Formats: sequence, structure tokens, C-alpha cells
Amino acid sequence: MRLAMTAHVHHPAIHWIESRFDGLAIGLSGLCVIHCVASSVLVALAASAGGLLLNPIFHEVGLSIAILLGVIALGRGAVSHGYMLPAAVGSFGLGMMAGAMSLPHDSGGGETLWTLIGVAILALGHDLNRRAAN
Repeated sequence: MRLAMTAHVHHPAIHWIESRFDGLAIGLSGLCVIHCVASSVLVALAASAGGLLLNPIFHEVGLSIAILLGVIALGRGAVSHGYMLPAAVGSFGLGMMAGAMSLPHDSGGGETLWTLIGVAILALGHDLNRRAAN
């Protein structure tokens, strides 16, 4: 499905910033993966050090940033190139990440697994968005 296209003229600096949102969001997804894996390893090695990284505030702030970047990057892409698939895929990944936050931390790795799957789907949405823009 394609949205109606309207011509927008942006200042080159704004275009440069907007063109980086998907890359920034993919980078954030990578940091999320590193955080999840590092937290799991640290919990296995030293429960006291892992407890700091598993503080729910990290997850809440990270998800809030991911949602903000997702809305900006995927929404901007849908308006500029007119394709809804990248936004739909990315939104599904964000939903999985939000759902994973509702799982208990001691769910046998379930929270980490579902978060990683959501992050991968979100990164796919951003990649589709970046490809559609080219």
C-alpha cells in the first residue's frame, strides 16, 4: 500500500539528519542485543553485577527511545516513500519488545529471547525503510 506523495523541500542539514534515523535506530537495536547478551552473561557469572544491568529502568528507557526513533524514522519513511510495510514490520517488532517487558526477569530467558526476536524484527523494519527510500 502506498500513501499519497507530497513534495517536501527540506534544508540539506535536515535531510542529512532525517536520512540517519534508520541507521541510528539499527545501531540502537544492536546496542539492545549487546545489552541483553551482556546482561545474561553477567547474571550467569556474577549475580550482583548483573542485577545493576537488569534494572527495569534500562529496559523502560531503552524501549522508550526505540519507540521514539521508530515513530520518527518509520513514520518519516512512510510519508516520504509511501510504503507502509516497513512501518508495519517495525511496529510489530516494537510490540514484541514491549510484550517481552511484561515477562518476569526470571522467566528462564524468555524475556531475553522475545526481546531479541523483537529487536531483530524492528531492525528488519528499519532496513526495509532504508531500502525503500533509495
